[in-house]
Amino acid sequence: MSAKIRIRPYPAETCNRLVQAGADPLLARLCAARSVTDAAELGDSLSALLPYTLLKNCEAAAALLAEAVRQGRRMLIVADYDADGATACAVGVKGLAAMGAKVDFLVPNRFEHGYGLTPELAEAAAAAGAEILITVDNGVAALAGVARAQALGMTVLVTDHHLPADQLPDCLIVNPNQHGCPFPGKSLAGVGVIFYVLTALRARLRETGHFSDGLKEPNLAELLDLVALGTVADVVALDHNNRILVSQGLKRMRQGKMRPGIRALFDVARRDWRKARPFDMGFALGPRLNAAGRLDDMSLGIACLLAEDGDTARELAEQLNSLNTERREIEQSMLNDALAAFPEQLPAGQTTLTAYRDDFHQGVVGIVASRLKDRFYRPTIVFAPADNGELRGSGRSIPELHLRDALDLVGKRHPGLIIKFGGHAMAAGLSIAAHQIHRFQTAFEEVVRGLLSEDDLSQTYLTDGSLNAADITLQQAQQLALQVWGQGFPQPSFTDEFTVVRQQPMGTAHKKAWLHKEGYEFEAMFWRCSDELPPKIRTVYRPVANEWRNQTELQLYIDYWEAA
Repeated sequence: MSAKIRIRPYPAETCNRLVQAGADPLLARLCAARSVTDAAELGDSLSALLPYTLLKNCEAAAALLAEAVRQGRRMLIVADYDADGATACAVGVKGLAAMGAKVDFLVPNRFEHGYGLTPELAEAAAAAGAEILITVDNGVAALAGVARAQALGMTVLVTDHHLPADQLPDCLIVNPNQHGCPFPGKSLAGVGVIFYVLTALRARLRETGHFSDGLKEPNLAELLDLVALGTVADVVALDHNNRILVSQGLKRMRQGKMRPGIRALFDVARRDWRKARPFDMGFALGPRLNAAGRLDDMSLGIACLLAEDGDTARELAEQLNSLNTERREIEQSMLNDALAAFPEQLPAGQTTLTAYRDDFHQGVVGIVASRLKDRFYRPTIVFAPADNGELRGSGRSIPELHLRDALDLVGKRHPGLIIKFGGHAMAAGLSIAAHQIHRFQTAFEEVVRGLLSEDDLSQTYLTDGSLNAADITLQQAQQLALQVWGQGFPQPSFTDEFTVVRQQPMGTAHKKAWLHKEGYEFEAMFWRCSDELPPKIRTVYRPVANEWRNQTELQLYIDYWEAA
């Protein structure tokens, strides 16, 4: 299927202003195209972080926790079982303990407990002796769980970032997306929210003289490696506030200032922490951490992040690495089964994909949905059986469709069809009764067909335009690699026409070619390409500093090509 190539516009006056402030001309152009309007947004100083005073209930949460610390009350953190939840839990445990709190954690098992703070989990927390129950990366939808915890005598503090429903739990909530919160950084990950709460708590304890009795005031910047990992792995939009958190965390990693567990994850993933990049967080460390929650128990991942010595961290990271290998095998098997159910080309007019088999694995449905979405460029939901007669589904969307809103519309048009759901624009989860799978498939297709046009279903590459051949250099590629790119602040790509000088297959799946433009020749990699290239091609590409056998050379990674 051919794709559309569009050029991301940018205001020239903004670009000029950034250059006058000292920005590199190409970087200024790229940032102006990503809605950066002020040179201050190019910096990553921690002093430029949004103040916690803007985060609704953050100071009230700090007051609650400060009193609990003073009274020696037992705190229990209830985490989500993904990388954001795991890092948020580790940040909460380390930060609270450093301020003198009695704190432990409890994380639900995906297969036994389901998602978030449930009444059963509240009972387990009470049995563990918790007096203050703190949720991280979950809780804003846990009406029954919060009510049960309160009935058992616990005080509940919810810290979350997920979009809230109309009804909220009756407790103190810190969530930038709750109604009436003036905090501009709506894209904070769960780990970012608890980091902000700890910042407010430290200030509160400082005011009351808490750190004058021999307890050293903690340097919360030491937690930024965890904050960076969770923020990137959760694929939240990298607005300026999040870019500061990620950039500062990456700088600490490159200096070797990181948790032993994070260093061990770098090692087992065979990534160089001295050159840590967002790519490492999203595609190497994050998946290994997530593998625990997908296949086993995220307590293993949290234990790795909390490990105090290298040997323990390495042992736990090796277990996570093995789980990730197993996850990849399950994913490939499920993907092959799902692909077998669909034709190479979808019927005209089909706008969604829904896949289900009774041997699908709950922990991997989201990844398989993502692979199918990439393959067919359609909003996709993959279901697996739960133990209670329900199916649990995970969906991934394309930019043109807000998936959570689409599921909300399905629920309103077909009351009772969806048991529960939640999520974001690009990813969502839901539960339905097993016998309703075909009815859901029909309803989902009908809703999405009314929201998308045929043009929306043709993949679009939004690029940063053309580069002069003389500007496609190794130095430029290295400079671009040092920036924080990610969700909402996409990695730059460019579009140009090249003459194909020569080409050679790389195994059975990939191709290397040498491309010519304006008197310059470039080595290029065409991933998942076995086609013979025509003499002239139009490409979407990224300049990359490729490292191989202690040599660093410029390569162009080709994301898309067509005959020119």
